[in-house]
Amino acid sequence: MSDQRPITILCLASEFKGLPFIEECARQGARVILMTAEKFGDREWPWDKIAVHHNMPDLHTQPNITYAVSWLARGNDIDRIVALDDYDVATAAALREHLRLPGLGETVARYFRDKLAMRAQAAGAGIRVPAFTGLFNYDRLRDYMARVPPPWVLKPRFEAGAIGIRKLHDAEQVWRALDELGDQQSFYLLEQFLPGDVYHVDALVWEGEVVFAVSSRYGAPPLSVTQGGGIFNTRLLPRDSAEFAATTGMAADIFRAFRLSRGVTHTEFIHAHADGQFYFLETAARVGGAHIDKMVEAATGIALWQEAARVELAAARGDAYRVPEHREDYAGLIICLARDEWPDLSAYNDPEVVWRVPRANHAGLLLASPDPQRVERLLADYNERFARDFLAHAPQTKQARTTI
Repeated sequence: MSDQRPITILCLASEFKGLPFIEECARQGARVILMTAEKFGDREWPWDKIAVHHNMPDLHTQPNITYAVSWLARGNDIDRIVALDDYDVATAAALREHLRLPGLGETVARYFRDKLAMRAQAAGAGIRVPAFTGLFNYDRLRDYMARVPPPWVLKPRFEAGAIGIRKLHDAEQVWRALDELGDQQSFYLLEQFLPGDVYHVDALVWEGEVVFAVSSRYGAPPLSVTQGGGIFNTRLLPRDSAEFAATTGMAADIFRAFRLSRGVTHTEFIHAHADGQFYFLETAARVGGAHIDKMVEAATGIALWQEAARVELAAARGDAYRVPEHREDYAGLIICLARDEWPDLSAYNDPEVVWRVPRANHAGLLLASPDPQRVERLLADYNERFARDFLAHAPQTKQARTTI
């Protein structure tokens, strides 16, 4: 790469997100190419920060996406390819392989997109995961169902979060589900359902080491909110708690096992009620959704999208990356689908309320305080009030991508 030209970053966006990443790249002197899915191509992107914009009907159809990026590369010397959405991670990896660019290749990227691959890799490294099986050989499936007591969850391997997950209570339901899936069944896995509390670790990794991490606990598990409607909430854990140490420690083990050299991550665990142990659920090489990045920033001052850009550019330039000085306060989020198009949140006027979700048919607040117990008490109070004031039942297709 010549020192006479700026670093060129190709951003893939099959959703309207990652604007702070683009803005930070431009602030750092990089040249940004944005490739979007057509339905998001005319949204309010930071156009003054984007050198080239290219629309595609979708970003996942091969070989069309490879042809399009290769065509762009004829007139643009691309240095890095970045996925702005979870669904773009595998596409970005395939394009890096094709253009021989640094970053996650297809094998490592699969650990962050394929729920079966991430479980197998974690289990192979001695990390606790719920008992699972791929859906390939029926004799192995029968053996699994004989050994592992139900209920089980049938999970799509390549969907994000809780989308498409089904809870099954006996072998007959499993066989019926597989009949419905037909040739698609190998793109699913079966996993033991473990009741418990779900946690998430949001972290930055540099040179294979975790350089920043916070751990949080959801209220109702995301699967319950996605499929049954309800109120989504999460809050940062006290940094001196056993839960914080356990989850951040397991996250570091996962990143080493998955050979992640750098980037931003969102990783989920379940604290099983049955045995009190933490189990790895899934991880993603992206910023967490549902405004979790805003929660982390409100508590610490660390803006994960901007830091993801700084990490990428430091690697491209051969520089060292250092996490900025930051606070160690606390924050929490509460969000639900609302009956009214623009719910009135004016009665929620505690001084800890620092942001309101600006989205139609959603009621949502971000709270911040130096005291984790204050955040916890407010969330408990607001949870009851949201149920009375706003809550609308959420069909899965509408809720799923707003809560993870």
